Amino acid sequence: MILDAFGKALGQLGDARFQRVLWLGIGLTLLLLGLAYAFLLWVLRQLIPGEVDLPWIGPVGGVETLVTWGSIPLMVLASVFLMVPVASAFCGIFLDDVAQAVEDRHYPALAPATPLPALTQVIEAVNFFGVIIAVNAVALVLALFTGPLAPLLFWAGNGYLLGREYFTLAATRRIGRPAARAMRQRFSGRIWLAGVLMTVPLTIPVVNFLVPILGAATFTHLFHRLWALAPSPPQSRNPGP
Repeated sequence: MILDAFGKALGQLGDARFQRVLWLGIGLTLLLLGLAYAFLLWVLRQLIPGEVDLPWIGPVGGVETLVTWGSIPLMVLASVFLMVPVASAFCGIFLDDVAQAVEDRHYPALAPATPLPALTQVIEAVNFFGVIIAVNAVALVLALFTGPLAPLLFWAGNGYLLGREYFTLAATRRIGRPAARAMRQRFSGRIWLAGVLMTVPLTIPVVNFLVPILGAATFTHLFHRLWALAPSPPQSRNPGP
């Protein structure tokens, strides 16, 4: 069930709506990181004098230029860690489009879903960004003490987070948040395993940008498969969030 859902998500990566969400996420992320770097340079230039007076040497100029060039590798290093979570947060704002594209192709007989309000999507994306940063920071610290078990911690933690985020997105737009939460608890094992599967591309540079798209598409398929196991008939899906 999980592998089939993932395979169908992979097969739809060329969809125009998938591509739109992907490039919007990457573009907004690059814009945000660029603005953050420009702000950092502005702060440094306000705090650092044009020259400093060193003992036994005297005035030394060019400090501002040195700090500016020195900040570049720092920003590159920060981008390596922040690029994917930030892109995931931005993509999260548009993931309802991905879920709708999946349903249009694979479940055309369904009634229209109730999309999440834009403000709710932004709040959810920001919350998810904060949680994934916190969990990965903890996993990084634990990796110093767990050695070879570190990848398992990464997969387990991110698998839980990705599963919770993307399944809730897929389910809420069809059956509402309370029912989505109950369904997530009922099928927690399968949802967690599907989330762990999402962590595989998360560890591959460049490919990791596809994780939000693949996650939303995979869990949309998974929701419909699991909902078929629920007692309510498919026709009743869409009470709103």
